[in-house]
Amino acid sequence: MADQAATSDSARVARWVTILGVVMIVAGFLAVIAPGPAALAATIFFGAMFFVGGVAEVAHAVATRNETGFGWKLLSGIAMIVLGALFAIFPLAGIATLALLVGGLLLVHGAGSVMLALKRRPGRGWGWILFDGALSIVLAILIAAGWPASSIPIIGLLAGFSLISAGVWRIMLARALREEPPPQPA
Repeated sequence: MADQAATSDSARVARWVTILGVVMIVAGFLAVIAPGPAALAATIFFGAMFFVGGVAEVAHAVATRNETGFGWKLLSGIAMIVLGALFAIFPLAGIATLALLVGGLLLVHGAGSVMLALKRRPGRGWGWILFDGALSIVLAILIAAGWPASSIPIIGLLAGFSLISAGVWRIMLARALREEPPPQPA
């Protein structure tokens, strides 16, 4: 009975990992096909998130004004509101800023994927995770080399390629999860 539950759990996890992989691949292709709108959409999205996060931070600072750090919380919230507004007012500068943020994210993601791959090695699917990590690190280097002139296509294209790569390794991992034998009871 425990083997059936473990197999059922593995199949459910593999199914959701596959769905996530497909969604990431589709989103990646959309970003590659239309890098300009993808870059603008990303800038608007992040600007809105900074703005909303800033409002929440200011509200939190006001609600906890008698606690230590009120001024820093308030300043942080105001800075986030201003950053979000600047992304909306100056979207090209926002795109250039996002290019740096995406480059940093890809670098961290790449390093994390390489570490995950090495930890998972020699299990099935570890090579796909390593490939994703190496590709993300290369993309981060390309962003830094072309910044700021190529920020618009960089945001759409490189983030799109990273999404595609991350989607592929998730699908390959899900395939490996389906084929793994269930864990043996201790």
